[in-house]
Amino acid sequence: MTPHLLLSRLLAAAALLGAACGTPALAERADRDQPLNFAADRLRYDDARQVNVLSGNVVLNKGSMVIRAAQVEVRQTPAGDHQAVAVAADGQRAFFRQKREGLDEHLEGEAQRLEYDSGSDTLRMSGNAVIRRYRGKQLADEVSGQTIVFDNAAEVFSVAGGAEGGDGRVRGVLSPRRAGTDAPRGSSR
Repeated sequence: MTPHLLLSRLLAAAALLGAACGTPALAERADRDQPLNFAADRLRYDDARQVNVLSGNVVLNKGSMVIRAAQVEVRQTPAGDHQAVAVAADGQRAFFRQKREGLDEHLEGEAQRLEYDSGSDTLRMSGNAVIRRYRGKQLADEVSGQTIVFDNAAEVFSVAGGAEGGDGRVRGVLSPRRAGTDAPRGSSR
């Protein structure tokens, strides 16, 4: 077995072990019920489609969640939930950050396109996507791929590779949890 193949298998096993150990990516649950605040250079409201189109240095805030992008379309569903599609400027990536529930941790993500749905409590990042977990201010984990789907309700994120701009593989670094750090919810530590 070549060293490269052995390393690939070890990384895959570590990723599966991390997933099996139940390290949830649970974001602040209260965020989904917060009002959506925004700032942008321009706003165009389409009353017939019930869509707000924000453009130019857009910043959205919803509780601890922050989204920054070149343009964002925001819809409010009949149930009162918010759906937002954020698109980055050419050559850049849109940005996402959210605090994790009950922990001194934050998730950050970047991609060419972000799709957020407060009703299903999901975030889909596509196009050169990366998600990072910070414990305090320390980078703990980082995973990248073509598409990342973060399902807060299920406490799961999934990553798919793709051919765009690379070799199509999912890449990541997972740090071990040290004694004395915040343990995941439901952990017996």
